[in-house]
Amino acid sequence: MTWDLSKLYSGFDAPEYVHDIETLKKTAEEAVSRAWEMETVSVHALEEAIRVSERAATLATKAMSFAQLTLAADANCEPAMAAYARLLPVMNWLEEATSALSAKLGSVANLDELIGQSDLLKAHAFLLRRLKENARHVIDPALEPTVLRMQMTGGSAWEQLRDQLDGTHMVDITLDGEAKSLPLSAVRGMAYSADAAVRKAAYEAELAAYPKLEIPMAACLNGIKGEALTLAELRHYDSVLDMALDGANMDRATLHALLQAMEESLPMFRRYFRLKAKLLGYDGGLKFYDLFAPVGKAKGDYTPEDAREILVRELGAFSPRMADMINRAFDERWIDMFPREGKGGGAFCSGVHPLGISYVLTNFDGNFGSVSTLAHELGHAYHNECMRDMPILMADYPMPLAETASIFNETLLAQKILEKADRDTRIALLEQQLSDAAQVIVDIMSRYLFESEVVARRADSTLGARELCEIMLEAQKQTYGDGLDPECLHPYMWACKSHYYSTDVHFYNFPYAFGQLFAVGVYALYEQKGAAFLPDYEKLLRSAGSGMVRDVAASVGIDVADVNFWRGSLKVFADKLNELEQLEGV
Repeated sequence: MTWDLSKLYSGFDAPEYVHDIETLKKTAEEAVSRAWEMETVSVHALEEAIRVSERAATLATKAMSFAQLTLAADANCEPAMAAYARLLPVMNWLEEATSALSAKLGSVANLDELIGQSDLLKAHAFLLRRLKENARHVIDPALEPTVLRMQMTGGSAWEQLRDQLDGTHMVDITLDGEAKSLPLSAVRGMAYSADAAVRKAAYEAELAAYPKLEIPMAACLNGIKGEALTLAELRHYDSVLDMALDGANMDRATLHALLQAMEESLPMFRRYFRLKAKLLGYDGGLKFYDLFAPVGKAKGDYTPEDAREILVRELGAFSPRMADMINRAFDERWIDMFPREGKGGGAFCSGVHPLGISYVLTNFDGNFGSVSTLAHELGHAYHNECMRDMPILMADYPMPLAETASIFNETLLAQKILEKADRDTRIALLEQQLSDAAQVIVDIMSRYLFESEVVARRADSTLGARELCEIMLEAQKQTYGDGLDPECLHPYMWACKSHYYSTDVHFYNFPYAFGQLFAVGVYALYEQKGAAFLPDYEKLLRSAGSGMVRDVAASVGIDVADVNFWRGSLKVFADKLNELEQLEGV
């Protein structure tokens, strides 16, 4: 099952695509000139700036989505690479326009008064206020155009190269005595195999493959993080982390509360890893290649049709609107399902707001984890569905809240299955939930530590592949501790995870932990209120881009700056571990 991108355009040479690109260029240029030439910040001037920005955002979303989604499914597609490269200058103009408007608003003393005089401005109030606040972070107008152009041959080029390296690399592996050459994403997927020999062979083959990529991968990472340091300085942030937090609409107090609770939970997750090792037949720390090994005897051969039926039934019982959306996703081919050469690994959801649809990429392999991943990505799609009637400029929500609906879906699906599960299935699903939680708590903590150290060292020098591997191993030891076998770690996780190479989002790690634990807290509200919670839930999702993270969470009574909230969510997983130990007689 592959997705149908013709809903966007029929091709890169299609008349409608060429027309939209030309219109986008003119609109982007107009947005820049209109912002800089605004002599007086008036209601009318702001309304016109928003209208032009809306037109540009609509065209840019469609055109950029077509290029990026094509490349995600086929990293070798030259027309898509060329289209993406041609779009980068246009995206820079839009960023210039935003900066110019922000600079203008920085000196406006009566912004709230202006907003109160227009329904259009009221609908964009949060955006306008944030632009005013961020005026102090605007790059010097004399430098910004040059900086943005240099990014096209800097960070953006490094990011694209990394994706090409990852998407096109073939791995030599021997399975059942037969030598094969498989895509890197397919080999990674074998970590979920029920066959221990396959998991071990895949792990060894993957690690053996990275030395062929490590030099260009290290160059990509150095280029991107070096650029981040420069941009943080130019934008007057104290650090790259502060820049990331600002982009996430999140404050330091919230991050510190989250990290404190995560660190406190590490001994519990280490206990889980050692238990899993015992369940797999050995003592001591878990081997890295067994992190995702299935435990128990749950059904493990799901087809896409099985997945659809389960998701429509279980998630649709919570929200008929979600059931309708899932059926549309399958019927209208929003989903690219299976791994293949040239396709990126992992999974993601990309909303196309102007069309009211979301494209989902997975690497489905038939186990329950794949079904859960599909539920996760369709949760993102449901979030986008709840924002369909929002203005496009208000439909972009920050990373910490981006995981709310996806993790909620995973939690809801698992709970529904657990309600009907026999002992063996219950063991398998409890272990799956703990495994997933460990990834977004323990592994995310290791990624946070790794990136913190890389950014700190990159300020003084470039880092070689050996040094990056050493930093990664140290981060894994600090977080996984004795939960993992110290002789069987993964030094190349820095090359494996695309998140480190994002030029738009640095510290693309803690938002996942936030999302996991925040969604658990939101799910607890659903358990308290039942079906009556659905309107509040959809309102929460709809407002995700209209306030600071702390304020959006407070709208449902959650204080994310209170460490006790995070501890409460983590206790859910401690309880699951206790139950798993009881079922296994440990």
